[in-house]
Amino acid sequence: MKYVYLSLAIIAEVIGTTFMKQSEGFTKLVPGLITGAAYVVAFYFLSLTLKTIPTGVAYAIWSGVGIVLIAAVAWVLQGQKLDAPAMLGMGLIVAGVVVMNVFSKVPAH
Repeated sequence: MKYVYLSLAIIAEVIGTTFMKQSEGFTKLVPGLITGAAYVVAFYFLSLTLKTIPTGVAYAIWSGVGIVLIAAVAWVLQGQKLDAPAMLGMGLIVAGVVVMNVFSKVPAH
């Protein structure tokens, strides 16, 4: 369940960040409310994750995967472009998450 909780935290955070852009500085009510609700859900599931995954590992995965997913959503839904250095940087983030998950021996609680 720990990775289910972490996945739900990541998805909620991506939704919150996507709607934060749509809220235009929290001047639009509905996108602002969705942002707030999504972040509450994200932190709730992240807190459940932290019961079984060390904080540093969980946060690294949460933020790294979130960065890549938010960039993908912004590209698809908001027309934002990424240049080669940005793509390379995100590839390195993904590689780091994979290395942590495959090779790290950090014990769970």
